[in-house]
Amino acid sequence: VQLQASGGGLVQAGGSLRLSCAASGGTFSNYIMGWLRQARGKEREFVAGISQSGGATSYADSVKDRFIISRNNAGNTVYLQINNLKPEDTAVYYCAAGTAGVSGFRVGVGIKYWGKGTLVTVSS
Repeated sequence: VQLQASGGGLVQAGGSLRLSCAASGGTFSNYIMGWLRQARGKEREFVAGISQSGGATSYADSVKDRFIISRNNAGNTVYLQINNLKPEDTAVYYCAAGTAGVSGFRVGVGIKYWGKGTLVTVSS
């Protein structure tokens, strides 16, 4: 499975972005999908995950109520709507595909495929 993330950019604090991740080369609906991010000098961290059907989601506490993950299985795409951006959201955002459930994805278990990342920069 190949994953291609897009939609990052430079935005002012309080603004919004919509990240997209297009998948190819596999059966998209078989996979848990999610987003992780890595800020400069920090470890990569879980942001959001979504089940194969889209019926279950999970978010990091730091982004809950501001970020929304969704997926379109017909279009092989997962999205991350990012609202009310804060400078601390500045990071490279990676999409990933996994097989161990949303709970497993949240702690890094069962992640099989990674995209290359898209940079989100939030100015204050």
